[in-house]
Amino acid sequence: MPNATVSPRVRTFLGHPVGLGYLAFTEAWERFSFYGMQTLLVLYMTKFLLLPGHVENVALFEPFQALYGLDGQALASAIFGTYAASVYLTPILGGFLADRVLGKRRTVLLGAITMAIGHFLMAFELTFLFALLCLVLGSGMFKGNLSSQVGSLYAPDDLRRADAFQIFYLGINAGVIASPLIVGTLGEVYGWHYGFGAAGVGMLIGLGIYLAGQKHLPREHFAPKAKARIAAPKLERHEWPAVIALLLLIPVLAIAIVPNNQIFNAYLVWGDQQFDLVWRGTRLPTTWLVTLDAVVSVSFLALVALFYRWYGKHWREPDEISKLIIGSVISVAGVLCLYMAAATQGPGEKIGLAWPVAFHVVNSIAFAHIFPISLALFSKVAPKAVNATMLGMYFLAFFIGNSLVGWVGGFYETMPADRFWLMHAGFAAFSLAVFVLFKVFIGKRFDGPQ
Repeated sequence: MPNATVSPRVRTFLGHPVGLGYLAFTEAWERFSFYGMQTLLVLYMTKFLLLPGHVENVALFEPFQALYGLDGQALASAIFGTYAASVYLTPILGGFLADRVLGKRRTVLLGAITMAIGHFLMAFELTFLFALLCLVLGSGMFKGNLSSQVGSLYAPDDLRRADAFQIFYLGINAGVIASPLIVGTLGEVYGWHYGFGAAGVGMLIGLGIYLAGQKHLPREHFAPKAKARIAAPKLERHEWPAVIALLLLIPVLAIAIVPNNQIFNAYLVWGDQQFDLVWRGTRLPTTWLVTLDAVVSVSFLALVALFYRWYGKHWREPDEISKLIIGSVISVAGVLCLYMAAATQGPGEKIGLAWPVAFHVVNSIAFAHIFPISLALFSKVAPKAVNATMLGMYFLAFFIGNSLVGWVGGFYETMPADRFWLMHAGFAAFSLAVFVLFKVFIGKRFDGPQ
């Protein structure tokens, strides 16, 4: 059936379909739980779980560790990278389940329940690996299918789609702002397992909001699909070039996101060791750095969206690929702030927060041009027959990128900090160069509504 459109008499959410509000708040609480757990994960492993007296309690950990051949911070970084990458690989399976077997509603519900179980299992040392497995599988069923429902609220030529994904990302960042303050503080100050338990509660709240909003979503997302294998639309020959162009974009996006996603890995370890986090005689939790990043990010997501609304009324607004190029230029500048922080640190001194704050500001402007824009691009260009599957494929960029984050993060203890961050600036510069080539040679595939 056709995508949902909004009549003037229908109640709206910020000028958009009401369903967008339910999806945004569902995603906000899911991100609260997800990023709360992820913010604690590396610190939890390096400061508690992987230490003698605790690591022995983790079921099946010895054969698991043997797969890496690492220990200490390098092992924690590798585990983080594997986990953070895997949650972006399983959306391919989740998209297939939604498109061909269960439908989006049932797949999202199953994913939310599985993630909640995983968060609660994180509260116990014994079940650490099983918790990560539940979180990986649950996220795969949840992620791409919820994003796909955002795009399906709009007709193909509805220009509000990109703006809707900006609002969707505002919901994400609202959850990220709150999670370190609640989950991070509970974990670092009162006990790691209290933090993980709070993340599980957040996931249950998100599940409740999604259930409450069912009547505001397009019927195609919760109608039974018993005949899906027979009635599903087929991919036409003329649609294959768009699919191929999107697939070529995935590894470039993977390189582009490495500097940003290192925030949750080696950056937190570096900040915990080297930043001056004492304020009025009290040391602030390291996880609050993620709240700082989220506050700045949500602010600039809104400001960038408002800027382009104003810009579009006076001049031709840049297309999606051009915005990715702009974001990559700014990303290089952001990572150079971390390079300066490390390069100017004196012997025995702690790093003041001026350069890190500058990094978060500049980096947030950069990724307001990358994350929501690339997701909107995939939603627009992906053919209807494989839309949910291609939204799942989109998250392959995060699988590859986070795998790199885990691998590169292992160099933190053996490489001078200034060179470590200069290497990340190189990642951003490389993606910038390829985006420019992409614009020149393939960009026409993405022109105009699909």
